[in-house]
Amino acid sequence: MHSTAGYLQQSLTARLHHRDDRLHQLFDAFRVVFPPGAAYRHDQMHLREELTEEQREIEPQNADSHLTFIGAGMRNCVTYRNDPPAPVYFIDLDGTYRGQRRQRTTMLLAYDHERLIERQSVDVPVSRHSIDSVNLADPRTGLIERVNEMLARAGIEKGRVDLMLGPEERDAGLTVNEYETLLMRHDLPEVLRDPLRFARLKGRHMLDDPFAIPSKTVNYALFDAVRVLNSLMEALHVDQSVLERLFARVMALPARRLLRSRKIGFLATDPDGHGLPRLIRGAYQSPILVQWRATERRARQVQIAIVQLL
Repeated sequence: MHSTAGYLQQSLTARLHHRDDRLHQLFDAFRVVFPPGAAYRHDQMHLREELTEEQREIEPQNADSHLTFIGAGMRNCVTYRNDPPAPVYFIDLDGTYRGQRRQRTTMLLAYDHERLIERQSVDVPVSRHSIDSVNLADPRTGLIERVNEMLARAGIEKGRVDLMLGPEERDAGLTVNEYETLLMRHDLPEVLRDPLRFARLKGRHMLDDPFAIPSKTVNYALFDAVRVLNSLMEALHVDQSVLERLFARVMALPARRLLRSRKIGFLATDPDGHGLPRLIRGAYQSPILVQWRATERRARQVQIAIVQLL
């Protein structure tokens, strides 16, 4: 139900061999790319016009957590095949803020079978800008309304809503996060244009203040690309043959390597018991379409699938 806390897919945890040390290595690499305290617009509270003065005092500065959630491929909704010895990781990227522990809510549902009930396609308007994001929960897209209409027809008690890019769509991805203007209109596009931008800015700041560096390491090795790649490769237990692909995934230019998810999901249920199932999401949790190259149609196809869980 959150945008800085969620799950990893079962296939990825299997590649990590369900080991905490490899899990830490994976996220340590993304902390290099998205370091806390860098020059994120989202964290400049005086720019957050939607917040009151009181809210600005307590709002966490957590753009790095939002970007790590997106870049590391974390999910708000995952399906795990039951394997009792293997853990399911629910990961909170924020931890504590000003000494206060954050409270989180999640929902778990056990089922035996799933059945596709209905599938539809929706064209979502996008701008002519090469790098852009669209809040699919915005009423103007009509997508959430269409989803809830499909759920009402299906009349299911428990289900999953899968949102997928159309098979012909290229240079675009789907994610789930908070659609905050500064985060989505400034910080995320800057990451897509230059994935190491915030790491370099943070690195320059640390060099200006050498006492902030925990150890006197030549060339500030924390921001050395080789260390980042080695950390990822050890965590994922892969060999040198995939180094080039990992380099593109985490460090290099193509945005499609940083945001490669083409499918996201949400639980659907009838929380009030009135026979009207609906898509369930957190208060600040939106499905988001991101493109890094403009399309001539100025629209992207998103497919909606209603899946019954039995």
